[in-house]
Amino acid sequence: MTIQPTFWSPVVSGLKPYMPGEQPKIDKLIKLNTNENPYPASPRVVKAITAAAQQGLQLYPDPESTALREVIARHHGIAADQVFVGNGSDEVLAHAFFAFFQQGKPLLMPDISYSFYQVYCGLYGITAELISLGCDMAIQVDDYRRPHAVGGVVIANPNAPTGRLLPLREVERLLQSQPQQVVLVDEAYIDFGGETAIGLIDRYPNLLVVQTLSKSRSLAGLRVGFAAGSRHLIEALERVKNSFNSYPLDRLALAGAIAAYEDVDYFEQTRQAVMQSRNALTRELMQLGFEVLPSATNFVFAQHPGHEAASLAARLRERGILVRHFRLPRIEQYLRISIGTPAQCEALLQALRQLFVA
Repeated sequence: MTIQPTFWSPVVSGLKPYMPGEQPKIDKLIKLNTNENPYPASPRVVKAITAAAQQGLQLYPDPESTALREVIARHHGIAADQVFVGNGSDEVLAHAFFAFFQQGKPLLMPDISYSFYQVYCGLYGITAELISLGCDMAIQVDDYRRPHAVGGVVIANPNAPTGRLLPLREVERLLQSQPQQVVLVDEAYIDFGGETAIGLIDRYPNLLVVQTLSKSRSLAGLRVGFAAGSRHLIEALERVKNSFNSYPLDRLALAGAIAAYEDVDYFEQTRQAVMQSRNALTRELMQLGFEVLPSATNFVFAQHPGHEAASLAARLRERGILVRHFRLPRIEQYLRISIGTPAQCEALLQALRQLFVA
């Protein structure tokens, strides 16, 4: 039986859903297309999840996620009531768009950034005003000073898919330029070379910082994200969450996330390994003739003047290596390449060398 669109709510027909990177069903592919951490979660995470699975699964988890919020707050030197947690940073972002940006005024965001932002705008009826990145693919803070009223600002820092970092002083200038509107800074990749803006939340009541445990803490499969901000912003997120799903994080996710934060040594070891591999891969790609944007993430964004990006992505896939290609204006000749293990990065380079001499 085919479901007829006539049964849909009117808004559904006009939605343009987010398209995640390919999750292949083929074994032994080298997966460098979705920015996952190449290293497994901390052994302490696995131990904590195992223990949690052996007791209490018949009971609901803590709807306030109190223990996890306290751990995150201690790590960042803020109060637990300045932390909100959710089922991955995507859910946290969705709640934030609902809570703060339905203002009847345009929401400012970069024209090249995380594509889920525009999906949320479509879902909630928010008008997006796209601000062009500079010719160097960097966010230009002065371009966010608009002569008309705006409904807020959202940026990813470091930006995705470009990988470029906006220095903290520039983030602060952005906050100062929009004191009457919420400025959301999505820091999914901040641990790979940037300085978080969380330390600014007590000075800027309009700042909301969103992070994820998917990248630097190797927990993409567990789905844990959080927001940090002034108490009045966190309360708004709580009101939305409790009107949608009172229990976004299960007992296993809570246990694993707490353990990930507690294993500081493992976190530092793996993030440093990723950054070292990123820097090495960048050098090698440049030797092959690629133009590589400066990256403060666990991926690089690169183009080759002598090779068409879509063709390169397809030919790499034939060799069992997945990278991400976006068929979008301004970036259609770029490839986004997640940082793998040293062995995975070398396999990518070997495949490219073979393609270039073929």
